[in-house]
Amino acid sequence: MQAFTGTASDWNNLLSQLPNPHFLQTWEWAQVKGKYGWMPMPFVWYRQSSTVDGQPEAAAIILKRTVSFGGLFHASVLYAPKGPLMDWENDSLRTRVLNDLQDFAKKQDAIFLKLDPDVVLATGEPNSADEIVHNGGQVMTSELKRRGWKYSADQIQFRNTVVIDLSASEDEMLARMKQKTRYNVRLAEKKGVTVRVGTQADLPMLYKMYAETSVRDGFVIRDEGYYQTVWQTFMSSSEPTCEPLIAEVNGEAVAAIFVFYFAGRAYYVYGMSKNIHREKMPTYLLQWEAMKRAKNHGCKTYDLWGAPEIFDESDSMWGVYRFKEGLGGQVLRTLGAWDYAPNSFFYKMYAEVMPRVLDVMRSRGKSRTEQTLRD
Repeated sequence: MQAFTGTASDWNNLLSQLPNPHFLQTWEWAQVKGKYGWMPMPFVWYRQSSTVDGQPEAAAIILKRTVSFGGLFHASVLYAPKGPLMDWENDSLRTRVLNDLQDFAKKQDAIFLKLDPDVVLATGEPNSADEIVHNGGQVMTSELKRRGWKYSADQIQFRNTVVIDLSASEDEMLARMKQKTRYNVRLAEKKGVTVRVGTQADLPMLYKMYAETSVRDGFVIRDEGYYQTVWQTFMSSSEPTCEPLIAEVNGEAVAAIFVFYFAGRAYYVYGMSKNIHREKMPTYLLQWEAMKRAKNHGCKTYDLWGAPEIFDESDSMWGVYRFKEGLGGQVLRTLGAWDYAPNSFFYKMYAEVMPRVLDVMRSRGKSRTEQTLRD
């Protein structure tokens, strides 16, 4: 486990050569988080038979944040979003990386180290005819439990998602959609919905639309500065990058999504819409255009970013999932976030205090968003 000392381009190129490269491990994402209280620390694991300049086998940017308990003492929390990137079925490498990470967490006096790599447990809905269980994910779960890691009560990223295969032709991708979804795509076209690629000049308008969406649909978002930082950082980069796609009716923006691109994979991360012209189904056309653009961008898969934890109507994401499912994707169920806590007492204290702190922050965030719409 060696500290990385190269450039941003070097880091992203290194990631693209590893299994399951993810945009949340890119240099750009680390720089965004660095502006909001996290210290990014990039590390690489090289083949043990090689020199420092040899072949990398694993890599991770670990984010470090200092927290205070009532001003009495300070400690750190560590998080490697969607990392480390590596072949998790390589037993010797997995043992080496986990040993190093556990030692690192202890040396940092961390309350915990959180990992949520894209290790697949299964594809398809649970107990469905198309479910396929992946033994590698089960082995990984057993090993983490044996080592004392705990399945985290705080799942930062979505554990499950829906992924669309872009290697098929456009006709085949349309054919994979559910009939109603395909109908709504065509309806949007017939009703005069058009889609254009947004620019940085559109970002204030898009944040306001996002705020409107959050209030209407009952989820909490951050302040405008945060999203402007994310969007501008990635839009100013060539690889990784992102672009807003904006659906319009008679020249008026009515819905939009942000699509991120990195190492042959596209991600639908942010979606927003107005209350007007929803009957014209602009969100369906947006996703179809995103699929085509991602394919033309050279991407092999399109990650729809999130599926339910529980696959029934009791889950708050069920309605969103039914929409995503109609696009013809496959459910991907992954390991989720796991925490390694060197000190169980401090971890328990943190786990009890933080939910209350987050509830207060969410309440304040909701009030700020509502105020933004009134201004």
